[in-house]
Amino acid sequence: MPTDFLPCDGCGQSASPEHIARRLQRLEWTTRYRPVHIGALLLGGVSPLAEEDFLYAGKLKGEARRLLEAVGISQAGKSPETVLSEFQRGGFFLTHVLECPLETSEAGKSSCESLLAQRVSQVLTRIRRSLKPKRVVLISDLLTPLAARLSSAELGCPVILDNGKPFGLDSADFSGAVEHLRQA
Repeated sequence: MPTDFLPCDGCGQSASPEHIARRLQRLEWTTRYRPVHIGALLLGGVSPLAEEDFLYAGKLKGEARRLLEAVGISQAGKSPETVLSEFQRGGFFLTHVLECPLETSEAGKSSCESLLAQRVSQVLTRIRRSLKPKRVVLISDLLTPLAARLSSAELGCPVILDNGKPFGLDSADFSGAVEHLRQA
C-alpha cells in the first residue's frame, strides 16, 4: 500500500481511498440541494467530522441544526428532506473552505490555519466562476484570519461580516452570532 497520497481537491489533505469515498458521498448529498440561484452562500471553515453534523447528510444535528436555527428554518414536524428543500428554496447554500473534515493526524490548529490559507484561492475562484451567489456570509470563527482577504476579493457580490469578522456560528456565543446575523 502506498503511503504517499495525492492531496484532496476539496481540502488539500492527503487523500486515502476512504477519504475520497467520503468526499464523493458528501458531494452527492450537497449537489442534491444546491439552489439554481444562490442568494446567500454560507461559508464555513472546515466541514464537520460527524456525518450527523453535515447539513446535507440530512440528520440535522450539531452544526446543521445550529445553521438551520440561524437562518430561521424550523425542523418541527418536518422530514429532513422537507427541511433541506426549504433551505434550498430560500436560496441558501452551505459550503466550507475545507470541504472535508480534518484528518486526525492533521488536526492541529496551525495545520488547520495553514490548510485554510492554502485553499482560499481555489475557494475564491469557485465562488466567482461556479457558485455566483448574490452575497457571501462568513459563518465560522476559523475564517477570522482570512476575513479581510475574502471581503476584499472581487467576487461580484458583497461579503457580509459581523463588524469586520465572521459570524461565529461555531463559537461559544452562538446566540449572539445568530442575532447579529439576523440583523445583517
